[in-house]
Amino acid sequence: MTSTGIRLHAPAPGWAVAADVVVVGSGVAGLTAALRCEAAGLRTVVVTKARLDDGSTRWAQGGVAAALGEGDTPEQHLDDTLVAGAGLCDEEAVRILVTEGPDAVRRLIATGAHFDESAGGGLALTREGGHHRRRIAHAGGDATGAEISRALVEAVRARGIRTVENALVLDLLTDADGRTAGVTLHVMGEGQHDGVGAVHAPAVVLATGGMGQVFSATTNPSVSTGDGVALALRAGAEVSDLEFVQFHPTVLFLGPDAEGQQPLVSEAVRGEGAHLVDADGVRFMLGQHELAELAPRDIVAKGITRRMQERNADHMYLDARHFGRAMWERRFPTILAACRAHGIDPVTEPVPVAPAAHYASGGVRTDAHGRTTVPGLYACGEVACTGVHGANRLASNSLLEGLVYAERIAADIAAGHTAGALPARVPAPVPHPANPEHPLLPPEARLTIQRIMTEGAGVLRSADSLTRAADRLHRLHAEAREALHENGKTSEPGVDTWEATNLLCVARVLVAAAARRAETRGCHWREDHPDRDDTAWRRHVVVRLNPDRSLAVHTTDTPEFPPTVHGAQPTHRPQEQ
Repeated sequence: MTSTGIRLHAPAPGWAVAADVVVVGSGVAGLTAALRCEAAGLRTVVVTKARLDDGSTRWAQGGVAAALGEGDTPEQHLDDTLVAGAGLCDEEAVRILVTEGPDAVRRLIATGAHFDESAGGGLALTREGGHHRRRIAHAGGDATGAEISRALVEAVRARGIRTVENALVLDLLTDADGRTAGVTLHVMGEGQHDGVGAVHAPAVVLATGGMGQVFSATTNPSVSTGDGVALALRAGAEVSDLEFVQFHPTVLFLGPDAEGQQPLVSEAVRGEGAHLVDADGVRFMLGQHELAELAPRDIVAKGITRRMQERNADHMYLDARHFGRAMWERRFPTILAACRAHGIDPVTEPVPVAPAAHYASGGVRTDAHGRTTVPGLYACGEVACTGVHGANRLASNSLLEGLVYAERIAADIAAGHTAGALPARVPAPVPHPANPEHPLLPPEARLTIQRIMTEGAGVLRSADSLTRAADRLHRLHAEAREALHENGKTSEPGVDTWEATNLLCVARVLVAAAARRAETRGCHWREDHPDRDDTAWRRHVVVRLNPDRSLAVHTTDTPEFPPTVHGAQPTHRPQEQ
């Protein structure tokens, strides 16, 4: 795959460090990859956008899904995952996840993560949507992500792994042969380094998390602006299945004008017996699915949205008053505190909820070892598309995917280093272009993009809504290009403008993929194509960025991904957009 030659408008790097591998991101995927690479003797640098413990992992409430309970098997976990993925999971990728998952969780426990235990002394396991067995291990009641983050951060610091915090990754560096040669980044604030610099390394692991901030309301933290996907696209990598954005069904409703990160009400609350009801107290999920409130997330989100439309309401309710105060305080202390902070007491009243953007099932396309279509560039966690999630992620599979595929990436990098597949010395990157000519959007464009995406590409989509969204996004893109070409001006380089530019990049790809997929499947809901069409659409939508910044969109021939062969061309003629 050839690089696009596109880079963000930024100053040339003023400092550089060298490593064998640079990991971008500090969630469960990034820190696991870093720990395994360091254990293999590789010089490892971790770059993270905020502090080490500030990624999406710390916000995860429900837990980690793995076949750890009595009577449960990887095969049963596989079956539940395939059903949730609505025909688009890569079965081999899922089999890797469920068979390697239990031991990966045990290694996480050995690293120092403490999970809740049952009265008998074993792991306390719960259920979530789409699971037919109790297989969700949790910590601190509803603070699983915070505990996992704590354990991994402590392990990284104890091993002395070099970290660069408060650093926004900008672009991939490549050598004269097109192989990965590191990344450029901008360090915000004081520290050993400041401003734009570079980490030179023959292997780069993207673990940058999601892109939830492309929508107005999301469970994602403010740092989730799709930086990894945008970087990969500019580097020439393929992105797949980006239309499958999971909207979590039960996010605390803070009003119709609420924007930014919204508090999540974990699926585990429903797993313990909470009911979804309308304003009259009617349980509307009964009869819609055999698992009712514990149906896969796409089905529950659609059920809530339909009921909202029927009742002309902007939210529904989650009723768990029957839990009682003691259970709320013991099992869900974080959610209880969040609700009370917003004037709602779940012990005595139903909790207002509505769907909000939560998780990107698609991302940078990888193989079973986390390799992308760019030599030396790997991806894992939410930024990646391994094929595990298909059209809809099964609850609590995300933390497990981060664990399993981060370990596989580290093993592949270590094996390549030993076998000489990676350069013996840090490769020299191609010089930074004097005029990258990639215009930056003004900071205020962020809100504009979010509103465009929420209106046109949210839970409900249609050809008309997606066309309007594409047109408005194109105008933003064209106006920035015209300003640069006509008078040589662009917005001042900085975190706000880089993030807005990255959001526009991923928004354009998401809308293009959603417009191409003319069916309803998983968490992609087309009002004008309400049925699932396996004959025409049991395929993946793959997108690349062309050097002229247009999008090349194509579909695969089969439900299986083609190999990530470097230099491979798509089997269908791409449609330029």
